[in-house]
Amino acid sequence: MTDKKPPHSLPLSEAISIAAQAISEVMSGRSLTEVLDELEPHERPIVQSLSFDALRKWVRSHELIKQFIPKNPPPEVDHLLSVAIALFLNENSDGKGYAAHTIVDQAVSACANYDKTVYAKGLVNAVLRKVSLIVQPTEGQNRFAPDPIPMFVPPWWRANLKRHYSKDWQSILFAQAKRAPLILRVNQKQYSRDQYQALLSELGITSNFIDEVAGVKLPSALLLSDPVPVSELPGFYSGAVSVQDSGAQLAAILLNPQPGERILDACAAPGGKTAHLLELANCEMIALELDGERLGKISGNLDRLRLHSDKVQVVLGDASKVSWWDGRFFDKILLDAPCSASGIVARHPDIPFLRREADIKSLQQKQRGILQQAWKMLKPEGLMLYVTCSVFPEEGEDQAAWFAAQHANAVRLGAPGQILPTEVSDGFYYALFKKNGP
Repeated sequence: MTDKKPPHSLPLSEAISIAAQAISEVMSGRSLTEVLDELEPHERPIVQSLSFDALRKWVRSHELIKQFIPKNPPPEVDHLLSVAIALFLNENSDGKGYAAHTIVDQAVSACANYDKTVYAKGLVNAVLRKVSLIVQPTEGQNRFAPDPIPMFVPPWWRANLKRHYSKDWQSILFAQAKRAPLILRVNQKQYSRDQYQALLSELGITSNFIDEVAGVKLPSALLLSDPVPVSELPGFYSGAVSVQDSGAQLAAILLNPQPGERILDACAAPGGKTAHLLELANCEMIALELDGERLGKISGNLDRLRLHSDKVQVVLGDASKVSWWDGRFFDKILLDAPCSASGIVARHPDIPFLRREADIKSLQQKQRGILQQAWKMLKPEGLMLYVTCSVFPEEGEDQAAWFAAQHANAVRLGAPGQILPTEVSDGFYYALFKKNGP
């Protein structure tokens, strides 16, 4: 076969080496997003693609590594092999990728790019040549049987899904093992969805409407048939459109902001939901965020979308505390609580490697602290929307039921509840409460 690779300025060997080192950082406990943010702009796209795919194909690649290296190799070699083997596996699954000889050659060259792997060129060469015969057999030979669930999740995670979703747990993992689609939210202050789709069509970019998720109509969601860099999206840098999962677009729709309302986005970074609320209504907004480093992302998003005004404040503060609050009550509160992020693994495949079972109990306590404090800041008759990007009921329905039991003045209104991951949506939980009296 011939190589069918996207254009980039980083040699594949360097990209393999950097991706392997990025995976080593993940295994030491760092977020892959944080690691990728440290790369140069020309490095990030290909390194992200390689590292994401290596994590998605982790189970199958390590079956193959163990087949040819019975004793676990040093981590640096293991991670480099996992990146290279994922390239074989991706070619097998979608017909695109690099030729087998290119993968072997560039992976061997990658060994020389890093002091901790330079000694392993012979081993990497031998293993990858054997792997290539299995995953890219000669004509007439059978290909390997694909692993039913190629993505790693820890045993406690799988057990949780089996316990709560006995019929759906496998489909959840199947959906999350695939590359996440590119979904857009059209800024309806600038274009209707039809108008923006026409702009895409003029550039040869094919898209389809996502009309609803979980029974909630979405007027702005577009699914691109093939992902493109945001720089190729018409009007992206002037705020015409944002990248946002369709499931995440439910938040602003459910809260239904109205002109003049005072609204709090209690855990706002990176600002996608804040921006969506402001696109829907000219309201008074406080975007609150505890992480000072992420605060700038909110302002950056609002700047790009041209949504800054004297009615919008970006505030550093802890949503579970009162110290930042000026005492003025809110008409509506969006509480997109910190959570395990178990619903967005398709976009962040490092999450299962970073989470521990004990994290869930800790996150529950944080969520309850924010729920309690936010409720005190809400006007009588006001609305609070509780959101997590989790599929674990401990962070969803269990929390909503606990909150309702704790607050006699909390009336539950219609909301989707648990949304499981699909091909066009990540996993989310939504519960809407009305404050009935003080």
